[in-house]
Order: sequence, then C-alpha cells, then structure tokens
Amino acid sequence: MFALSYIWHGLALTDLNELRMPLTRYLAMTGAAYVLVGLIICLAVRVCLMRGWVSLKRGFPAASMLVGAMIGLVVYLLVFVLGLSFAGHELRHVVVDVLWQMFEQAIGGLVVSLGMIYGMHRSFMEAEHAR
Repeated sequence: MFALSYIWHGLALTDLNELRMPLTRYLAMTGAAYVLVGLIICLAVRVCLMRGWVSLKRGFPAASMLVGAMIGLVVYLLVFVLGLSFAGHELRHVVVDVLWQMFEQAIGGLVVSLGMIYGMHRSFMEAEHAR
C-alpha cells in the first residue's frame, strides 16, 4: 500500500513536489500510517473470519479485498474531513481520490489474505512433517 501510494502521489500525480514539509518526515509519517492501516485491515479480516462473514472456502481473497476497500473508504473519509488531501475538493478530485484509496486498501486486503493463506499452508506443512 505504501509503494502504491508513493507511485500514485509521487510519480503519477507529482503531489510530492508540493509538500510543505521535508520529504523524509512525510515518508516516515506515511509509513507509520500504512502500518496502522495494515494492522486494521488484518484485524478486520480476522474478525470477519471469526464471525463467519467471510469464508475461507469461498472467495477469501476477494472478500478480503472488499474488507480492505471498505476500510479504504473510512480512511479516505477521515483524511477528507481532516483536510489532509493533496487535491482540491472539486467533485472530480473527490471521486478519483476515494476510488484510489479504496483500490489501494483493497490491494492491502488481498496481501493480508494471501499472507494468511501462506501462514495456514506453512502450519499445515509443518504439522504434516511432524507426523
């Protein structure tokens, strides 16, 4: 998610050229924010699994992407309300920003689901070798 954010804001939109703070401070703060968002996505996916809202048997990666996209919407709303957006508040910018944030966090949800699948596979393989 951090790499996607850097590609989007730094390369595609060149928003990072307009920063009012040192780039290293921005990257450190953004990195910390993405660690927190990643933790929230991971916890949300686990809660959805425990409550049965998401199944490991049917479309787990897609469901995790949906959870990530919903968290992306919430993150965008927080950023928008706090006025931390790079772009102006024209309708076109708002729509593009919210769609991008949802896409970015959906990719985060996909990565979380793939990590969980890998962890379960690894645990299974270790248990099989122990027999």
